[in-house]
Amino acid sequence: MNLSPHFTLEELTASELAHRQGLDNQPKDVKVMNHLKILAKNLEDVRECLGSPIHINSAYRCLMVNALLGSKPTSAHVKGLAADFVCPGFGTPKEIVKRLSSSNVAYDQLILEFDRWVHIAFSEEGYIARKQTLIIDKTGTRQFK
Repeated sequence: MNLSPHFTLEELTASELAHRQGLDNQPKDVKVMNHLKILAKNLEDVRECLGSPIHINSAYRCLMVNALLGSKPTSAHVKGLAADFVCPGFGTPKEIVKRLSSSNVAYDQLILEFDRWVHIAFSEEGYIARKQTLIIDKTGTRQFK
């Protein structure tokens, strides 16, 4: 099912971990489905900003998958408002974060994770995006500069 011109529900709910564990990673909540539509719309803006297709590593995660990954239950992934991705056609994850942080893309949180992928989260409708930009690596979490 297409959620936007370039992103499908299947792509935003795919999880190898869920598959291996026999878990159903499909959203059951109408609110999460609406959030996934918001996510897809915003990922279109990311794709346009980068001028190249993006590869989603992880987006929506049910609570069990999220817990198995060691993430907090308050994660934007559980709400359907976050995605981890790469964009080889644009450049490295660090270059992606630099570009997006200086763009008009209305992200809530943008994180360079271990120099391997980019995490991007968006706000729920009615909330103002913080445009928080961070780095997470083996030394911890800090502001991206």
